[in-house]
Amino acid sequence: MSTPSISPSDSASRPPSAVAGGRPPDGSTAPGPARRAGWVGHAAVAWTAAYGVVALVWTLTGRGYPFGHAGVLRVITPEVGAPLLAATLLAAAVAALAMAGRHAVRLSGVPRALLAGFGYLVAAVLLAVVPSSNALALTGYAPMLILGAPFGWPPDVDYSRVLSWTMANEIWCMAGGYLLWFAVLSWQRRSRGACVRCGRRAGTDDHARIVAWGRRATLVAVVVPLLYAASRLSWLAGVPLGISDEMLRSLRDSGGVWAGAGLGAFAVVGAILTLGLIQRWGEVFPRWMIGLAGRRVPIRLAVIPALYVAPIAVSAGLDIATSSTIWNVDGYSPFLVVTHLLWPLWGVALAFAAHAYHLRRRGACTACVQGTPQPAGLTNPDS
Repeated sequence: MSTPSISPSDSASRPPSAVAGGRPPDGSTAPGPARRAGWVGHAAVAWTAAYGVVALVWTLTGRGYPFGHAGVLRVITPEVGAPLLAATLLAAAVAALAMAGRHAVRLSGVPRALLAGFGYLVAAVLLAVVPSSNALALTGYAPMLILGAPFGWPPDVDYSRVLSWTMANEIWCMAGGYLLWFAVLSWQRRSRGACVRCGRRAGTDDHARIVAWGRRATLVAVVVPLLYAASRLSWLAGVPLGISDEMLRSLRDSGGVWAGAGLGAFAVVGAILTLGLIQRWGEVFPRWMIGLAGRRVPIRLAVIPALYVAPIAVSAGLDIATSSTIWNVDGYSPFLVVTHLLWPLWGVALAFAAHAYHLRRRGACTACVQGTPQPAGLTNPDS
């Protein structure tokens, strides 16, 4: 991505926020982006502090800890997990508070790396370790549950178990993980003199390599779910791919092949939509989409779903990898186990691909006026 040169006459005619990576000449941060950065930072402080206090209550009362039966955290007992979670979140609240202030901007070297590393680590755990495989399963089953609920299908579904206390906490932790992640990212941008909104620095192109690798990451994120889908759809067709004839017969008798086919179809649709991250129709709606044909695809329409699926794909793969159940299922081949173990790779590749898509399409920043403007007539506000 090329960065247009700025002549003295150009810079003189631009607002202060358009110079020096979104920072006015006096070194302060541009007002609009600064307010947004401050909001994210203080929201992260509030979330980590509040949830840390809740975890402290679980520790003192011995009740309410939701992560003892599902996900990677099931290997940690509530007696250890609750105080560990409380201590980590309260420490993260202190770190987020420091990053939201002015003094941490001056940090450099090892202290800066340690603060950023701790923040990102806690955010990654909240996003990709705390959720269980149930989060990905619920996402895959959601279309069937929503469309079938008025007709009583699938039968015998207990929605109180689907939307459980544990699941609510997993979703809440993902929200907090993203808040903390963006708070650290915003602080990093401020501390290195980059635009708070887009991350660009004047005269540099820090993201060219990410955009260049985006295509490879997208292809990985397409192939992995298709491997999973192939087995589920083959079972519906009567082909025991990766399982024994007895298991296939049991699945057909119980109707399990239809549930598996639904998940497989969801994986195929997701793979096709992921492919749009590197296709023309992923940037401009195709002709057959009446009412939208020719219009630019909003960047957030592609990025937000990808950033939701990416962490739960990682967490589901880690959940299954640390479970002894899947390794001891009669009639289940190692090939199918491997398709599950590739899910962390799928999640990381999907997040990288979505990020590269955003960087490629974002155009000129409205705060610092850096970057290549969108073509005339195809202006997209999601810069």
